[in-house]
Amino acid sequence: MVEVRQYKTIKEKAIHEIDIQKSRFIAHIFPVTSEDEAKACIERIRKEHWKATHNCFAYTVGENQAIQKASDDGEPTGTAGVPILEVLKKQHLEDTLVIVTRYFGGIKLGAGGLIRAYSNSTSEGLKVAKIIERIPSQTIRINIAYPLLGSIENALRQSPYSVKDMHYTENVLIDVYVKLEEIDLFKNWMTDITNAQCQIETIETGYLDKIIEN
Repeated sequence: MVEVRQYKTIKEKAIHEIDIQKSRFIAHIFPVTSEDEAKACIERIRKEHWKATHNCFAYTVGENQAIQKASDDGEPTGTAGVPILEVLKKQHLEDTLVIVTRYFGGIKLGAGGLIRAYSNSTSEGLKVAKIIERIPSQTIRINIAYPLLGSIENALRQSPYSVKDMHYTENVLIDVYVKLEEIDLFKNWMTDITNAQCQIETIETGYLDKIIEN
């Protein structure tokens, strides 16, 4: 069984580039589950962008951002890595790595300009990667006869529950994400609306990932 804990992270890796005063800022966003994974990603980007002026980064790993690391990679102290990390902390993101590659365009931005540039690059990159909330849930399978399908589909569409999958066999099997604290409520509701003409079983415990609009 997975650890029962709700948290925020990113849905997928992403790349996003912005130009500021002729400098290119390329944000590389990675979901990571360990420091070793984060370090491997950093090394890969450094090799890929070895001609870049800077490859600054920050990451958080573990429950409640237990591990936090940041690097300015040659930028003035506190103007790159820390601003990236502050965005991750403000968004309460766990298991997330952001590397911002800078190709200097010849115009100095100053400390304030650098902080804004690295913060903005991070924020825009996170939008592309999509921030998600991971909600502990169980997949509950509902086994019903075909004549009930229309009414149950309508009921589920109007409910707060999310359908994961549907299987068409002798009967219809509907897999539904249900929050752990709502399992009994869901089972009672389903039994009621089908007049007890359904079979209910638990398939697996995992996470329901909900994208957070920003």
